[in-house]
Amino acid sequence: MCRREEIDALNPSERPDDLDRTDPEKEIRARAEAHRNWGRWGPDDVLGTLNFIDDAKRREAATLVLEGKSIALAQAFDMNGPQRGWRRRTNPVHTMLDTGLDAERGQGFPHGLGGADDVIAMPLQCSTQWDGLGHIFDHGIAWNGRRAGDVVTSEGDLVTGIEHAAAAAIVSRGVLLDVGRHIEQRTGELADGYAITVEDIESTIAAQGESARVGRGDIVLVRTGQFARTRRQGWGEYAGGSAPGLSLTSAGWMHRTEIAAIATDTWGFEVRPNEFDVPAFQPLHQVAIPNMGLTIGEMWNLDELARECAVRGRWDFMLTAAPLPITGAVGSPINPIALL
Repeated sequence: MCRREEIDALNPSERPDDLDRTDPEKEIRARAEAHRNWGRWGPDDVLGTLNFIDDAKRREAATLVLEGKSIALAQAFDMNGPQRGWRRRTNPVHTMLDTGLDAERGQGFPHGLGGADDVIAMPLQCSTQWDGLGHIFDHGIAWNGRRAGDVVTSEGDLVTGIEHAAAAAIVSRGVLLDVGRHIEQRTGELADGYAITVEDIESTIAAQGESARVGRGDIVLVRTGQFARTRRQGWGEYAGGSAPGLSLTSAGWMHRTEIAAIATDTWGFEVRPNEFDVPAFQPLHQVAIPNMGLTIGEMWNLDELARECAVRGRWDFMLTAAPLPITGAVGSPINPIALL
């Protein structure tokens, strides 16, 4: 290998135009090898980049709560959600076990007490959620170089289950990058299929100013505007269809900034279609989760937060986004809260 090829292997291009659109295997492998964090936190690590959130980062996040204003960042969890049945993903099914009518007719409790109770059945990744480290594999290998079959079995994720992320208490400095508004100032919405590049990310940060700087332990929220479009036009193919999102070439930026996690307002986080002229599916997931150990969030509602941040000219805040401690799960629904 010549010196130029060695440099390219260590530093894959961050320009989508340089991607070999006929060879996703090569492009994924180059970034997986260049940005791999295996062993960085020891052979037994179960948190990946969430290790970047430490006590100092949480204290920094707490100083950002100036007004006490809280903004919920979750989409709804109901039967009117976006899922269309891909790989058996459905919308939540909410069923009442006891109702007010039951109470009126008597439920057997003493002194007139009545109550309602309910149950919900849903895939853990049907609405606003985190992808766990056991969610995606690279050629049969899971996060930190483990065999996928040793990690996730029919009993669940035996090693990196989402309960570990829950125990880590995901509270950190959040940064909203409103790429949709920066690139499309008139509509605030990127077109489906728009690949967000490192240049786009960095120009958004520059435009938003110092409070949008990104560094170690931060949780980055990228607003594309696609969710806002669904509010007007209906879900359409939001779940699994074409979408704006992060380019595969942005992996290096995520690695060198040492962010703890990243989330978007889209179904799949990365641009769809996936930048190749041959079959490919979620190549950035394949680099980010099993190789970088990066926690990824999807289907967040970032519109109100974007409006409030724009009014204040301040783009960072305290963010709390703990998953449910579901033992062995490879993902979890969440209701993230931004505190300004």
